[in-house]
Amino acid sequence: MQKYKQFTAIIEREGNGYGWVFSQVMAANDKNSVEEARNNLTEALEMFFEHASESEIRDRLHNEIFITRLEVAVA
Repeated sequence: MQKYKQFTAIIEREGNGYGWVFSQVMAANDKNSVEEARNNLTEALEMFFEHASESEIRDRLHNEIFITRLEVAVA
């Protein structure tokens, strides 16, 4: 019997194409609660905007972003 898992994917326009990230597979930081994770994310974003150059901000911010759920067969 085939097993399936659901994943959340973020798809972003990058130049003339699209890139993707699976949120369940890539974690930047572990926290004990959702509130701690949100606070940490806010702090990280504030630091990014404080230290990044205008060109880096322009290159990293994407206006076309899609979030989707995928069901994938797993072994």
